[in-house]
Amino acid sequence: MSRADAPRTATRIVVLTGAGLSAESGLATFRDSGGLWEQHAIEDVATPQAFRRNPDLVQRFYNDRRRQARKAQPNEAHRALARLSLRDDVMLVTQNVDDLLDRAGARGVVHMHGALNRGVCANCGHRFQVDGDLTTDDPCPSCGQASLRPDIVWFGEMPQQMDEILHALQAASIFAAIGTSGEVYPAAGFVEIAHDHGAECVEINLDPRRSSPLFDRHLAGPATMTVPAWVDDILGSAPTEP
Repeated sequence: MSRADAPRTATRIVVLTGAGLSAESGLATFRDSGGLWEQHAIEDVATPQAFRRNPDLVQRFYNDRRRQARKAQPNEAHRALARLSLRDDVMLVTQNVDDLLDRAGARGVVHMHGALNRGVCANCGHRFQVDGDLTTDDPCPSCGQASLRPDIVWFGEMPQQMDEILHALQAASIFAAIGTSGEVYPAAGFVEIAHDHGAECVEINLDPRRSSPLFDRHLAGPATMTVPAWVDDILGSAPTEP
């Protein structure tokens, strides 16, 4: 069956966002010059092995990032996607661990890499809101064990809510990747899944170079300019419900 012949029952929009969405809010990206991975080695702060080896260092790293994220404010791109999320047929998936989409008013954001404002107990799996710092001595609110860690998906761990994401990608009529490098799997493979199931695939990024030939369109420029314009176009051309 060709892409054009793929059956459609309703419009379905899946948006994947990466660090480029929050860069204009002052949050450092990972892979650009001066990004977080130039300041910290991945194996020291972003793996389960690093946490077992030096939990205090890992907690300090994420406490610093949590404080930075709390100071940042949603930008126009976050607010535009929040407007888009009010549609019932939209899924917003973010690789970012900040909560700027949520604070912009976005509905049902899927945090596939976890969230800085959540913690999880390595002993019992209890998840909870984190407003301040985490330390290795803090007891779990559920089981009481001092085994808390940031609710962050580290390298070598499975992203969260993957079944929901894959199901949505297979039903998508539009897939948009915004501000993401397209280098980290499984998110880097989302465009292939959406493309193979007949979706129009759009890449929105500051860098004008295409990251994959599977994208049908590429919109280049700052997220605060390109994303609101794209959302306005989607909302203006959206079919009305029968």
